[in-house]
Amino acid sequence: MSLTELTATSRVTVFPLESLTVAYTTQSSDERGLGDIGLVTVVDDESDGEELWRLARDLGGRTHGGDQARWILTQASRARMVKAYTDLPDAKWSAYIRRRIVLDALFANHDVLMTGRIALLNP
Repeated sequence: MSLTELTATSRVTVFPLESLTVAYTTQSSDERGLGDIGLVTVVDDESDGEELWRLARDLGGRTHGGDQARWILTQASRARMVKAYTDLPDAKWSAYIRRRIVLDALFANHDVLMTGRIALLNP
């Protein structure tokens, strides 16, 4: 499966999740800048982000795609809220998106979750 590449500069929260290093940022679907797209990615050149979905299934006990997406977003938003890990206010990054899921309702201020891998260009 080909991956979609996104490159931007934005706030990125980096945190550990089991054996993974995960990065969370947001994108906006329009000019209002609402951050309605959650981007949760693995910081690893060999990853495609599928590990996040396995964790949602195995640790979170979620079997439905929408429930797994909400579990992933919960882990990311929790890490950002408590500021327990690395917060990069103006990080340059390139992400390679493997999955994009449209949620059935707004969750943690997101309509969409995208997962994959990310390269932080100036960590």
